[in-house]
Amino acid sequence: MSTKKNYAGIPDEFAQLEEAKIVLIPVPYDGTSTWGKGADKGPKAFLEASENMELYDIETDSEVYEQGIYLADAILENSSPEAVVNAVHKITKEYIKRNKFVTLFGGEHSISIGTIRAFNECFDNLTVLQIDAHADLRQSYEGSKYNHACAVHEASQNTNLIQVGIRSMDAIEKTFMDEEKMFFAHDMVNDEYWIDKVIEAMTDNVLITFDLDALDPSIMPSTGTPEPGGLFWYETLEFLKRVFEERNVVGFDMVELCPIATDKSSDFLAAKLFYKMLSYKFSDEAVDDDYDNTYDIDYKSGGNNLKFKNDDE
Repeated sequence: MSTKKNYAGIPDEFAQLEEAKIVLIPVPYDGTSTWGKGADKGPKAFLEASENMELYDIETDSEVYEQGIYLADAILENSSPEAVVNAVHKITKEYIKRNKFVTLFGGEHSISIGTIRAFNECFDNLTVLQIDAHADLRQSYEGSKYNHACAVHEASQNTNLIQVGIRSMDAIEKTFMDEEKMFFAHDMVNDEYWIDKVIEAMTDNVLITFDLDALDPSIMPSTGTPEPGGLFWYETLEFLKRVFEERNVVGFDMVELCPIATDKSSDFLAAKLFYKMLSYKFSDEAVDDDYDNTYDIDYKSGGNNLKFKNDDE
């Protein structure tokens, strides 16, 4: 008999892979972080906090777990940063191809290289929405292009990368930055239209990579590299709700929770934020509706937006 727990302690009937619309892949990896360690403990703390969360969402008047959430086996590869990225890429793509709404919880931000690669191979004209304190645009760092400081470099070359909340970067990263799609925190605080501008820069299909250090350390202290001047709870929700309403979010990952034993608030915030994002995604979808991640956008682009590459199968 399996001793594996269900996500958030949901009943077994909502936790089976075949019926679930949503897949959650934990990636407890912390091989390249350069200051605060502990992101490998993030998934466990997140899952424990999720078990103590109310499953009814007041704002959307929904219980999104009823759409089915399958907790996949954790990706435990840790032999090298490149091997981790390759494992994340392979497993993420397998679940996308099973017609699931795929989410991941890290782990440090280098795992997102694999996440983004998988989604970019499956969806046309992909926007990567990076919500983060750090630009993460280095081509390589400490001898590796699979470092957490390089998390979105590949995305900057191969996707429509939009960066939101940035307030820390190295001068070299400016050479890879798209000024039209870089939203610095110090500009956002004085711009009441920043959400509109971000959404206008997006294509139809959006993958979100959410680094929890995007949030202000007063509400999210448990990260490896906390930066002052971050986003707060309700402005973050307002932004995310708009994105989910106005674009086709095809999946997301959440990274960089470094749990602090004496402070569970960050763990719970991550759990609540993850569940909120799922609630926004499925707020208008009945439980018995079929989920279709190919998303019919014929009226906009005259074609199917799924673009599986079969050369690696």
